[in-house]
Amino acid sequence: MGLNQVMIMTRYYKPELDVLRFCAFLFVFFTHRLDLAPIDPAEYYWGYHLSLVGVFGVPLFFFLSAFLITELLTKEQALLGTISVKSFYIRRILRIWPLYFTFFFGMVMVTQFSHKFGQISSGTQLAFSFFSGNWYITFKGWLGSYPINPLWSVSVEEQLYILLPLVIFFTGKRGLLIFSYLALFVAYAAVIYYAQRPTKEFSGEWTNSFVQFQFFAAGILCSLYLKGMQPKWPVMARIAMFIAGVACWLIASIVCEVHADSPHLSTIWQAISGWGLILTGVILFFLSLYGVEEKFMPRALAYLGRISYGMYVFHITMFWFVYQIYKKELDAFSKLIGAYEWRNDVGFIIAFVVTVIIAMLSYHFFEKPFLRLKRKFTLILSRD
Repeated sequence: MGLNQVMIMTRYYKPELDVLRFCAFLFVFFTHRLDLAPIDPAEYYWGYHLSLVGVFGVPLFFFLSAFLITELLTKEQALLGTISVKSFYIRRILRIWPLYFTFFFGMVMVTQFSHKFGQISSGTQLAFSFFSGNWYITFKGWLGSYPINPLWSVSVEEQLYILLPLVIFFTGKRGLLIFSYLALFVAYAAVIYYAQRPTKEFSGEWTNSFVQFQFFAAGILCSLYLKGMQPKWPVMARIAMFIAGVACWLIASIVCEVHADSPHLSTIWQAISGWGLILTGVILFFLSLYGVEEKFMPRALAYLGRISYGMYVFHITMFWFVYQIYKKELDAFSKLIGAYEWRNDVGFIIAFVVTVIIAMLSYHFFEKPFLRLKRKFTLILSRD
């Protein structure tokens, strides 16, 4: 059987994973609104806390990436007896690098001529050029250029992409299991380390790769243990799991006081329980949708998940435009339509719509040519 025939027979695409990606993006989008348009927790208690836990959408992104890549690489190994590490790296480069570097160095150029977007130091440029931006933030705090801060998570993902194919190539599934359990152990050792050193200032725990690798480990383990099985949960069970996922995140935030980069004053048991609940919530979200038949997945939501990388890269810049650069115009427009008291919500809607439009244009006119080239190095076809 030829390679092309193998590729056709082994196409792997799960639209529910794209829908979950869109959910993860929405979680993050709601959280980042708080940075520039805060919600009064006294007046809107649950609205505030539901927005606050949206930051845990980033670990959901991490989980989904690890799950999907493990699925594809293990299928490639099962069919061909090995994996092509070179082809994997080329595929990831073509998917991630064009938009990442264009946006990042585009912002570097903009900040040279305007201070409206802050400043980007040479140290920041060096760190983000070599995908160690998360470590730079861990030790130095958030960047002076607000729009590029979310790129820290791309650095963490790239670190996984370097390691994962090498582990599979040299050690197979057994090595993947060892790697995943070791990552979980190290993650919670790091959580304990931070809990023993509480701070009232910025905490680098959130951007620390060792802490975040627990979600990659969970995604890998789910792929290995499910072995391609797709649960056929009843609809009500899936809804219950989704709600339970939200509840886990709320308990982690409100009770255990795990608040991403905010001051960490939790006890060791609060920290361990909080991060465990975040991880449990991520898995529950995954199980709530995984295995749903394609015909039940709204195509519009799956499409938005497909372009979620661009939405993630651009969204915080759109918030900056709406709430900072064009703040007076937003106020005037909100007054014009009789929604001045709700101007922050009007800005939220504008930022979302513009983010989607720009991500669509980026995907179809900038990213797609690289995705077509990526297919030449693809052995197991997916949605790209």
